[in-house]
Amino acid sequence: MLELRPICENCGKDLPNDSNEAMICTFECTFCTECVSNILRNVCPNCGGGFEKRPTRPAECVTPDCLKNFPAKKDKKFRPVVLEKFKPLQEHYHDVDPRKR
Repeated sequence: MLELRPICENCGKDLPNDSNEAMICTFECTFCTECVSNILRNVCPNCGGGFEKRPTRPAECVTPDCLKNFPAKKDKKFRPVVLEKFKPLQEHYHDVDPRKR
């Protein structure tokens, strides 16, 4: 089950469950669309993977798997990207399709 992390790890922007701006990699590293596009260039600084739009969890309970029963995570992972350290990873992967990394 997705944690639905509450903020962008780089800039700290709020990304609640219903946000259209939340992007995640396969490890659920969470960033906003602006950081993914303009800073990270679709390369996760933690794992090198690509990003996809994070799905939302239904707020209303029709099944047992709703937001009320499985709330979004409250712990905030704020770790701004150190561009000098990230640059080699980004340069290596930015032109490679995420499914072929």
